[in-house]
Amino acid sequence: MLNIEDISKGFGNHVLLDHTGFQINSGERVGLVGRNGHGKTTLLNMISGKDHPDEGSISCPSGYRIGFLSQKIVFSKSRVIDEAMLGLLEHEKDHSWKAEKILAGLGFSLDDLTKDPMAFSGGFQVRLNLAKVLVSEPDLLILDEPTNYLDITSIRWISRFLVSWPREVLLVTHDRGFMDSVVTHIAGIHRRKIKKIKGDTAKYYLQVAQDEEVYEKTRQNEEKRKKEIELFISKFRAKARLANMVQSRIKTLEKSKTKDKLQQLKQLEFSFNSLPFSGKQVLSIENVSFGWKTDMPLIKNFSVTVYPDDRIAVIGKNGKGKTTLLKLISGALTPVSGRIHINPGVIPGYFEQTNVQSLNDNFTIEDELMYSSPDSDRQIARNICGAMMFEQDAALKKISVLSGGEKSRVMLGKLLMSPLNLLLLDEPSNHLDIEACDSFICALDNFEGAVVLVTHNEMFLHSLANRLIIFKNNTVQVFEGTYQDFLDKEGWEDEEEVVEKKSKPSVLSKKELRQKKSEIITQKSKQLSPVKKKIEQLENDIEKNEHLTAKINDLLLEASQNKEGQKIPALAKELSDLENLNDRLFEDLETQMELFEKIETLFNNQLEEVER
Repeated sequence: MLNIEDISKGFGNHVLLDHTGFQINSGERVGLVGRNGHGKTTLLNMISGKDHPDEGSISCPSGYRIGFLSQKIVFSKSRVIDEAMLGLLEHEKDHSWKAEKILAGLGFSLDDLTKDPMAFSGGFQVRLNLAKVLVSEPDLLILDEPTNYLDITSIRWISRFLVSWPREVLLVTHDRGFMDSVVTHIAGIHRRKIKKIKGDTAKYYLQVAQDEEVYEKTRQNEEKRKKEIELFISKFRAKARLANMVQSRIKTLEKSKTKDKLQQLKQLEFSFNSLPFSGKQVLSIENVSFGWKTDMPLIKNFSVTVYPDDRIAVIGKNGKGKTTLLKLISGALTPVSGRIHINPGVIPGYFEQTNVQSLNDNFTIEDELMYSSPDSDRQIARNICGAMMFEQDAALKKISVLSGGEKSRVMLGKLLMSPLNLLLLDEPSNHLDIEACDSFICALDNFEGAVVLVTHNEMFLHSLANRLIIFKNNTVQVFEGTYQDFLDKEGWEDEEEVVEKKSKPSVLSKKELRQKKSEIITQKSKQLSPVKKKIEQLENDIEKNEHLTAKINDLLLEASQNKEGQKIPALAKELSDLENLNDRLFEDLETQMELFEKIETLFNNQLEEVER
């Protein structure tokens, strides 16, 4: 268990955390969210001992071990397996099987285990760092953006791994779908405070919005009440017989604390500049082949046509050719054979995840944007600087002083400068926070042009893709359908598992079939029972509330007819409270009934699948 109590942290005049804290209890998997620059990394550094709070304390039980995934790549061994084994506990130093199991899950083959870590790509080096942390089996596993360099199959593996992790997890990631699949709780840094709730990101952001709405309504009511008191004091200060009442209100004013109006928080405001295109086809790829070695083609005889309204996601394991395909389309690479034809009138914009080196360190952010689109004026560049959260003097920062995430935002800003009708995007979300990812998805959805996107973020895939280019089983294929269609029809099984499925179909005996159906029915009843009880309870509460509402309504009518003015306000308030309660009860009932239907449908589908 980790206890963070009443901590404060700032740098100069910039306060990140102000007398706040939370706990991570036994077995909890906590997702840490918050906007970039609001203190997530600083908090992780304080928990891991790399930094310390200005005030407050961070404590854990004696012997409690914390494992932290470092983004720094430093290897001391000449073989992958030996490097991974460095993370093993002292009494397990020779347990190579533990390291082998985790390395396999992260995509390393048996042959890879004896290779030099420095011979691998940056993505695989990050995976090796992750393996070193995982084999140590810490009490608290801290992961800061672990999915940035992992492909979909590795992300899905680590998701299952973390869900089965028996101890605590603290996770920071921009991949909202991945976070929701793993965590039991969300802790969010918002307005220099940390708020922790049980549930996923959707529940957290809804709770924050509701809290801010309540705060603002309370502030407005207090402001209104304060003005009424001030008016009373001003009006009756000279009345001797009301002196006690006036003094009482003066004391009330002195004791009352004024709530500050909540400042509007800035966030990335993506809006791509769409260039109209009247053609039927944006580009065509005809029998294209490419490989770094002639006898080992990455792409072989691949063809696809891209249409103006396409949202094509390019997916597959790392190192299979996804980025290479985007480079071929952009013209950065030339195919060995075949043809790529971009139709006249198509203006592409290309974002490459590693292309921040192309930025000029001596330029300011504003200069870099202006240079990318010489026909644009300075005001347009300034507006885009503001949209990318480089406001006012921040737009005059030199590229050389920016962080990796800030440079990535500059690269995205350059795409916003010119009118485009084709976007080629290679992992654009890696340096964005969750709020920015949501905004980015909306901007892509609203873009009036074609999008070809390489991503491992399954939320992006589910939200955007209407077609897929899939690198799988050493082939490149076009899949006509959504990502969910792909998961339903094919999925992410390894090639060996696919062969096994085809050669050894699973057939249940009649006895096994009856047992399986019985298990499903029992599980269905077990999950539906508490929901059914909740529905019955809500229906009873609604019936009782409606009877009481009718009774109060009658009393209100009676008081009105009898001109009993003193009773009317209290009865009217009680009636209003009952009506509000009834609204909430009906909302809860609707939610529970939807849940009941989902559970019933899920298990009915399982029964149908077993019977087939």
